[in-house]
Amino acid sequence: MREQLSFRVFRWVVLVPLAVFTTVPLYVMVTSALKPLRDVQGEFQWWPRHLTFRPFVDMWSTVPLAQYFVNSLVVTTVATLFSVVIAIFASYAISRYRFRGRGAFSGVILSTQMFPGVLFLLPLFIIFVNIDKSLGFTFFYQTRIGLIVTYLTFTLPFSIWMLASYMDGIPRALDESAKVDGTTALGALFRIILPAARPGIIAVAVYAFMTGWGEILFASQLTNSETRTLSVGMQSYATETNVYWNQVMAAALVVSVPIVVGFLILQRYLVSGLTAGAVK
Repeated sequence: MREQLSFRVFRWVVLVPLAVFTTVPLYVMVTSALKPLRDVQGEFQWWPRHLTFRPFVDMWSTVPLAQYFVNSLVVTTVATLFSVVIAIFASYAISRYRFRGRGAFSGVILSTQMFPGVLFLLPLFIIFVNIDKSLGFTFFYQTRIGLIVTYLTFTLPFSIWMLASYMDGIPRALDESAKVDGTTALGALFRIILPAARPGIIAVAVYAFMTGWGEILFASQLTNSETRTLSVGMQSYATETNVYWNQVMAAALVVSVPIVVGFLILQRYLVSGLTAGAVK
């Protein structure tokens, strides 16, 4: 069907402002990262008068950005792996089995997304401090392990709920056919369900990784100078006497690369995984 003229006009009227709204901040970020600090702090110029790549070099020494990068990568990756593995087994049980408390369990999982994260900050802080006090050494508070457990509290429930909805859309006849051939329940999960649920699993993994990578509330309170993540460490570019805006912009571009590259590679899986529950 040919598009009507009014629809095409409406589409351009909507898309052009959205494109400008998206690209202008990105352009300012890139150009600011290529300016000396005096030019960034001075009168704004759309095009840099003095191009320099020095901010991309200095940003690693002004603050321990590499350490923050490693902390974020380790914490986010491990939390994502645990979220995906646990969500696979939990969602398979919810989708394929009927057991007492199934509805209550699903309701509790979904209800956790209704509360803001700040409500869980103080309880987690108290739990971690008391556990470390009873152990006699620091294990959870201001450690990577504690931050991983913290991230699981909000990535895992949504991952289970989303993956269970995806598995509900996979025909049960596949499980029954596998069992007729002598495959166990776990065998059917690994051989039949997981390959069919690959888009949903990838969508869950991308969600968990992106959520942990940009999280700042818990990371700002449950880490120290050694376990600080990127989202918190970026604030170190602002000192009492100066703010290194060009290095902030350069660092923001660098730390966004893993998310952008991963999203572009897994985009088709992410879209199909997120929309699976809508066509069920």
